[in-house]
Amino acid sequence: MIIKRLDLGDLGFDHGAHLLVRHALDHLDAGEALAVHGSHPELVLHLSAWCRARGIRCEPPPEPSAPGDPPPVAWLSGSPEGGGVRARERGAQRAGDAVASVPDAVHAFPPATWGLAARGALVEAGVPAFPFDIRDRDMVWADEAAAIYAQAAAAQWDPQTAIDWCAPFVLPDEIEDAVVQIMTYLIENESAALVIPARFASRIHPHFREVIQVLAIQAADEARHIEIFTRRALLRRAALGLSTAGGQASLKTLLDEPDFALASFLLSVLGEGSFLALLWFLHQHAPDPVTRQLARLAAQDEARHVAFGMAHLRRHATIDPRLIDRLGLAIERRHDALQETAGLNEEVFDALVLIAAGSWDPQAIAAGHGQVLALQQEMDRGRRGRLQKLGFPEDEAARLSALHTRNFM
Repeated sequence: MIIKRLDLGDLGFDHGAHLLVRHALDHLDAGEALAVHGSHPELVLHLSAWCRARGIRCEPPPEPSAPGDPPPVAWLSGSPEGGGVRARERGAQRAGDAVASVPDAVHAFPPATWGLAARGALVEAGVPAFPFDIRDRDMVWADEAAAIYAQAAAAQWDPQTAIDWCAPFVLPDEIEDAVVQIMTYLIENESAALVIPARFASRIHPHFREVIQVLAIQAADEARHIEIFTRRALLRRAALGLSTAGGQASLKTLLDEPDFALASFLLSVLGEGSFLALLWFLHQHAPDPVTRQLARLAAQDEARHVAFGMAHLRRHATIDPRLIDRLGLAIERRHDALQETAGLNEEVFDALVLIAAGSWDPQAIAAGHGQVLALQQEMDRGRRGRLQKLGFPEDEAARLSALHTRNFM
C-alpha cells in the first residue's frame, strides 16, 4: 500500500484543518492511504470524530518508516476505487443520478428528499422529505420553458419609466369613467392571473426550476399590470369602478381548480388568450396615450404566458392522450358552474363600446358596438385556433370555445 503524507503543522480542526484532510483524501489513488501529521494538541480527538461522522476509517499510526521520522497522529484508509471521498460521505446521492450521462438532465420523478437542492447537486443522506406534491415531469414540463424565461427576464420593464404618465390629454367625463371601469375589470382579472401561478410555483418540485422561474416571472408580470391599471384608473379619478358578483364568481372557478394542467389551460390558453385580444383592442381604441402604452406593454407580457401554457399542454397531450378529454370536461364543468351568472358585466361592455365609439353620436355608438362584437368574434377565433393546436377536432373546438365564460377570462 502506498501511503501519502499530510503535514498540518500546528493547524487544528478549529481553524480549518479539515479542508486539507478532505482535499488530500479526494486525491488518493486506488489502494492508497493518508498519513496525517500535526502538532495541534486536540488533533487526534478532532480528526477521529470528523472521520467517524463521515464513515472514514481512522487507524492508529503505524511505526515510523525511517529512524527519526516522527510518526503520524493517524492513518486514514482510502477507498478501493480511490478518490472521490466527498461523493461517498454520509451516503450522498447526486440529484439526477438516473440520467447522469446527460449534463443537467431533468429527472422524470425527482424524490421528495431532493428537496430544495439544485439540480445536479450532491444531496446528503438524511435530508427531510419536502411537501412538493407536483413531482411528475410530464405534468409540468415544457422544453421551451428556459427560452421563455430568458426572453421574459430580458423584456422586463419599469412602470415608472416605460409609460409616460405625464403625457397631456383631456377626456370627456364619460370617457374617463369608462376607462376607469375597464381598468377596474382588468385589475381583478390580473389578480387571479397572479395568484394562480404563484400558488402552483410553491407546489412544483424545485428540480423543475425552469418551470418555476416562468411561473414566478408571470406572477411578477401580473403584479406590474395590477400596478399600472390601478395607477391609470386613479390618474384622473379618486375611486375605482364596479366589481360584479358574476365577475368574481367566474374568476373563483379558476382559483378553485387544483390540477396544474387544467388550471393552466383555463387561465393561460383560454382566459389570457382572450384577454390578449382585449388588450390589443384597448391599444387600438385607447382614448389617451397612457392607456395605449400600458395596453401594449401588458399585451406583450400576456403573449408569453399564453405561449408557455400552449407549450406545456401540447407536450403533455402527446404523452397523455387522455388529457384532451380532461380539458374538454374542464370547460364544460366551468360552463355549468357559471351558467346562472350574467357574464361580462354591463358596465364593462358599455365602457368598451363607448371607448371604441369615441363620442355619443348615434352612428359612432353603432360603430363602437360593432367593434366590441367583432372583438368577441376575434376572441372566439383565437380560442378555436388554440384548441385545434392542442389536438381538438375543428367542430369540437368550436363547441368548446362557445362554452367559454362570457366574462372573457
